[in-house]
Amino acid sequence: MLRLIPLSSPAARATLGVALYACALVGALSLTGHAGQLRAVTEGVYSSEQAQRGQQLYQAQCVTCHGGTLEGVIGPPLAGDSFLSAWSARPLVDLVDKIEKTMPLQQAGSLSRQQSTDLAAYILQSGKFPAGQAELNAAVLGQIAFPAARSSPSPAAGAPSLAPAGNLAQLMRGVTFPNANILFNVQVKDPGTQKPSAPVPFDYVLWGSTVYYGWQAVDQAALALIESTPLFLLPGRRCENGRPAPVDRADFKQYTAALIEVGRAAYRASQSRNAEAVVKVTEQLNDACANCHKVYRDGTQEGSSAGAARCR
Repeated sequence: MLRLIPLSSPAARATLGVALYACALVGALSLTGHAGQLRAVTEGVYSSEQAQRGQQLYQAQCVTCHGGTLEGVIGPPLAGDSFLSAWSARPLVDLVDKIEKTMPLQQAGSLSRQQSTDLAAYILQSGKFPAGQAELNAAVLGQIAFPAARSSPSPAAGAPSLAPAGNLAQLMRGVTFPNANILFNVQVKDPGTQKPSAPVPFDYVLWGSTVYYGWQAVDQAALALIESTPLFLLPGRRCENGRPAPVDRADFKQYTAALIEVGRAAYRASQSRNAEAVVKVTEQLNDACANCHKVYRDGTQEGSSAGAARCR
């Protein structure tokens, strides 16, 4: 993994850690221990007039991707079980933020806060959540949450199991390393200003970066870390030297979980379309990688016999 010199001072770094801890603590208290303080979307949190405005916007801006009944076409569904599962127990402000910052896909950022809130009202109406007397507004969005969805069913008996095809180093170099570097690259290039041109002469790798670029590439890199990092712990995984990967060790599980959480933080930051927010998360990413490398990788030399000391 890329080893970077932190961009901020130790004091700023400590302040960031405290702030992140405080945010996590507040979020946990709001959504769990003090869930009663949040209003549910079932309590009439929008008005019918607002939902009507949202419907007009939806027909003009969203229907092509999300469908006439919000069933999902090119984009994901905005109603039904899969939508409620994706937004389970999350504050409504997260949905409005996503609409405002990332939609429509080809014109991200073109909707105002009010328009995004009206669209959220229409989504609630389409999901059969009742209307009320007052409109949704910025002051209350963070105080309203979706209901908790039922947990996903366990995999059926006899379902195919995964078996590792590569060793731990190959997995990290092929998946973790390139996606982490996309996040690190936000330190030097603002994704909002990127619009690469077609490579001349033609190159498939460079051409690929002109198809999914900018914030979309950052989103996808963060999601790739979230989705792929659990593969570190796949039973039967081996290290480059053939020694079994430490998939059962408590510290290795903690390092893996920490990287997944950093991926989630990176995705949230990317969805804000704020480069500085992503840069702050890359410092956490650097630490998450370094903490594991100090124990299981450092002191060895890649591609040489020194790698025999890995995964002890």
